Amino acid sequence: MANKPAPDATRRSEKSRRAIYAAALALVGEVGYPKTTVEGIAARAGVGKQTIYRWWGSKADVLMEAFLDLGEQAALAAGHEPYAIPDSGDLAADLKAVLRATVDELLDPRFEVPARALTAEGVVNEQLGREFVTKMLEPQLQLYVDRLRSAQESGAVRPGIDPRIALELFVSPLAQRWLQRTGPISYDYTDTLIDYALHGLTPR
Repeated sequence: MANKPAPDATRRSEKSRRAIYAAALALVGEVGYPKTTVEGIAARAGVGKQTIYRWWGSKADVLMEAFLDLGEQAALAAGHEPYAIPDSGDLAADLKAVLRATVDELLDPRFEVPARALTAEGVVNEQLGREFVTKMLEPQLQLYVDRLRSAQESGAVRPGIDPRIALELFVSPLAQRWLQRTGPISYDYTDTLIDYALHGLTPR
């Protein structure tokens, strides 16, 4: 009798991990963060809860990692490297491209539903809010800081500009409009944000 190959534990674990990601994101979108439980995620993913606790310490850890992975997968599907803002030498074009990709993500129900659930909970749950900012928001904002500093080095941005403040001129309005639904978000909107941020409002 021919020997059967041993099961590929790595593949099996990856399959379970993907199922857990999908279950966590779906569940938090359906019932909200407070009612999402490790037991519920495990049942939906078809795994034992001990499998989840083997890899993560809490439901917050599961959701954060699932959400980060969702962003990475979206970037790869769009042909972009995860966690990278291109530097083509044209700052306006680069920022417009990344904000257009952000619009696509914000309008994608796979991202929007869990993002709203986590963001809403982060407002009233201080610990979750801090984790959300530390693990997800700040690393993304740092990419803008890096790109703006690169632009400073090339002379495209004034030397005295604080990149961390400057990025809020276009990132914050988009986030507010999306979160509070004060208006539609579109490519035209984000392109205009970049134009206003880079060129200012007063005559020159």
